[in-house]
Amino acid sequence: MGLINKIKGEFIDIIEWLDPSNDTMIHRFERYNNEIKYGAKLVVRESQVAVFINEGQVADVYQPGTHTLETQNMPILTTLKGWKYGFHSPFKAEVYFCNTKNFTDLKWGTKNPVMMRDADFGVVRIRAFGNYAMRIKDAVKFIKEVAGTDGSFTTDKITEQLKNIVMTRFTDIVASSKIPVLDLASNYDELSKFVYDRIGSEFLEYGIELSKFLVENISLPPDVEAAMDKRTSMGVIGNLNAFTQYQTAMGIEEAAKNPGGNAGAGIGMGMGFAMANQMGQNMNQNQNVNQQQQNVPPPPPIVQYYVAVNGQQTGPFGEQQLAQMAQGGQLTKDSLIWKNGMAAWTAAGQVPEVAKLFTQAPPPLPPQ
Repeated sequence: MGLINKIKGEFIDIIEWLDPSNDTMIHRFERYNNEIKYGAKLVVRESQVAVFINEGQVADVYQPGTHTLETQNMPILTTLKGWKYGFHSPFKAEVYFCNTKNFTDLKWGTKNPVMMRDADFGVVRIRAFGNYAMRIKDAVKFIKEVAGTDGSFTTDKITEQLKNIVMTRFTDIVASSKIPVLDLASNYDELSKFVYDRIGSEFLEYGIELSKFLVENISLPPDVEAAMDKRTSMGVIGNLNAFTQYQTAMGIEEAAKNPGGNAGAGIGMGMGFAMANQMGQNMNQNQNVNQQQQNVPPPPPIVQYYVAVNGQQTGPFGEQQLAQMAQGGQLTKDSLIWKNGMAAWTAAGQVPEVAKLFTQAPPPLPPQ
């Protein structure tokens, strides 16, 4: 029995791999110097590809299914080994299982802030992060370009390199997109698609297919976010007077529900603030009105004249009234007039301001 067990242990008749992890991309089937039995079964499950390598050269590639390892099913390996027709002996070869499933929820993010020029805020720094998914598209290229002879290749051995590619292309796209900072949040889908289209071909160079790329968040420095919050708050409050009145009304309602509590003190303070605010506004309005009134020039002084008619003082009369009297013949150049500031009664023709009225009066009508 010992000899039979030894013989069974020397020849491998079933080759398969069950992945117990979620991050293994390449697994080399360990045969421990044991030869593979001619006619052995190769079991390749869904989301797997098996690659045979002979002395460092890639031989046959097997897709999902159960394969019988015979010369007709191993054309490349048969050629490399130089097997002749009718060969049935055990053989040695390295078998690599490639996991072709989607590796999801792989993270990416900016190590350092990305500088960009914005029309609203000038030069700003942004940070971004998200996730992506990938899978092995070309098993042979992936082994040649990335995994090499690594018998257990996991995602963490390549994600750092992929993140560097993502961040370089993302920085270029954001800087050249000219999208305002305030609009970046509404353009996550467009940015994700731009980056996906840009780096998809670069992933294929490693035999990897980028199946999904998402931008989850783009954030600004705290001081810029604080400025945006203040601007938003002012826009929400709108009319400060109406907001203060609303707050006061709500406080009165709360105080009515709890007369003996702290709400009464709070509403009293709130009403005091509101009244002080209103009084301050009224004072400002009064000051503005007074200032406007002071800026208006005073009206010109009205000159009043008194006229002596038949030895009696009449008046006072304004210049317009004197002009009418001059035209009607009631006022002549010899009529005595007086105004405030004159030393004595003086003939109207000798007062310059009144004398001009007689030059404007029409001459008497000619006799009919």
